[in-house]
Formats: sequence, structure tokens, C-alpha cells
Amino acid sequence: LYLTMTMLRSLVVASALLAAPVSSFVSTNAPKARTTHLNAASGYKIGAKTHGVLINNRYVVDELTKVVPDDMEMSEMDLLRFALAHPGDERAAQKTLKKAIGWRQTTGKHIVEAAREAVAKATANGGWDNDPVRDAAPHADVINKFITPRAVITTTTEDGDLVYVIRASQIDDKKMMDVCSVGQVCDFFLYAKEVHNIIANQRSARTGRMCSVIFANDISGVRKPPDKRFSQALTSSSDQYESLYPSLAGPTMILNLPLILQAFVGLLKPLFPKSVQERLVFKRAPILASLKDITPLGTDPMLQNRFVREVKGLLP
Repeated sequence: LYLTMTMLRSLVVASALLAAPVSSFVSTNAPKARTTHLNAASGYKIGAKTHGVLINNRYVVDELTKVVPDDMEMSEMDLLRFALAHPGDERAAQKTLKKAIGWRQTTGKHIVEAAREAVAKATANGGWDNDPVRDAAPHADVINKFITPRAVITTTTEDGDLVYVIRASQIDDKKMMDVCSVGQVCDFFLYAKEVHNIIANQRSARTGRMCSVIFANDISGVRKPPDKRFSQALTSSSDQYESLYPSLAGPTMILNLPLILQAFVGLLKPLFPKSVQERLVFKRAPILASLKDITPLGTDPMLQNRFVREVKGLLP
């Protein structure tokens, strides 16, 4: 039981890092906003109005503007995420932002530039062409063979939030780590999160509704914990996640947990960081469980609509 719970914790970390470049963003045009009561991240609830959240954090956002170098482009939405992570505390927000800026100017510069260029190409015709994003991912020639739409996909709720779905049993992490370094996989994950960050912030500004990323972790078919090297790559990336992309993550859903473990949900939650515990949801998702692989969520509009409605119905 302990091994299984530890494995689930690793899968949740994975869900926060694996992301969009493996398949298409479905329906990039968000419809009319609605509001639920579940917190998306620090400082706002799912469906919150962007304008209102910005007004409430205007002072800190204005202070953060002073920290951004003249040659770096960061939108108000970018800065608002940092302000939300430290409500009313401009010094703490500035400290976190400065670290993120340092990463963007050095180690992460090639990741940020690649993601920005790829998203621009993907949206050039008004829709979403995923090929430029998938092809531009760091070390895509190797990693894309293992992280495919059978295992990972990003879609959109009717309200406009991103839903990131991962079925870890479809990833042969051992074979992947036999041909990839920990650093390569870490770069791939960070690029993926940068893509999500760009899309979520653009959508929040365009629609007037705060866009979050809902993580849907399908446990179906999981029989073993992740490869140790894979876990090391996830840990390395997760150490940077909250500081680089604060206030982006919405609810983290653990779906289709084996019946034998459902009675131990109360023991599972303490294994996760407190920031994850606050957004953790354990549910059964019959529509998702019925799929042999999750590829159809990106190719079948009717199935995709049924699934995202299922997700919304599972949220508290």
C-alpha cells in the first residue's frame, strides 16, 4: 500500500509537468465564462473575472513592473500570477519574480523563446496547429516517441480552462530514460509548462476570465512506480515549477483509482505538498476509463465534449 501511494504521488508530480506539446489544444476559443467555487490557485477562484482580480492586486502588479528589464516582455497577466502567489506582499512577489527573470535570461532562455515562437506559429491562422509546438519541444526527436497523444493530451472546458489529461500507463518511461538524460527530460517538461502559461495568460486577457490548468490524472492501467531516473527529472522540474509558473495550476484530479485503494484516500492526501492537497480531488471518471487510450479526446469532438462535461461534474 505504501509503495502504491508513493507511486501515486509521483504521478501527480508528473501531471504538473508533462503537458501540451504532445497533442492538440482542442477548441482554443473559450466560450462565455461561468464561475465555480473551487480555488484554482492562490488568490482567485475558478471562473473569476480577470479585471476584478487585477484591480484587487493592482498595487503589487505595478510594483512588479519596475523589476522587469526593458528588453524583456512580460504582460500584466504574467505579473498578476506572481502577485497572486504573494497577496499584498510586493517584496516576496518581487523576489520570486526576480528568480524567474534570472532563469528566463539564462538557463531557460532557449525554452522561453522556442515556446513563444511555436505558439505564434500554432495560432497564426486563427486556430491551433499543434505541429509547430510539438516539433519545437526540446529534444523532441527523441522524447516525442515516448510521450504521445495516447498518454498525454490537453483539451479545453466549455468555460475556457485547460484540462491536461495524463494516462501514465501509456508512457514507457524506462525505455525513454535509457535514451534520454535527466536534463533533457527536465527541459522538455519546462517547455511544456511555458506553452501552457502562454495560452492561459493570453486567454485570461482575451476573454476576461481567469484561465487555469486542471490536471486530470488517469490511474487506469498503472502497475508500477515510475523509473527512478524519470522521477529524478520530475523532481528537478517540480523544484522550479511554483517559482516559474505561480498561480497557474487549478484542481489536481486523481481519476479511476483502483477500488481497493479508494478507502485509503484519507491516507493518500498527506503524501502530497500542501499546495496540492488544497486542490486534490479523487473521483471515478467512467468516460475516461472506457477509452483504450486517450487519443480520441483530441480527434472526436463529441467525445471531447462529453469528457470535459464529466470533468466539470466531478469538481466540487
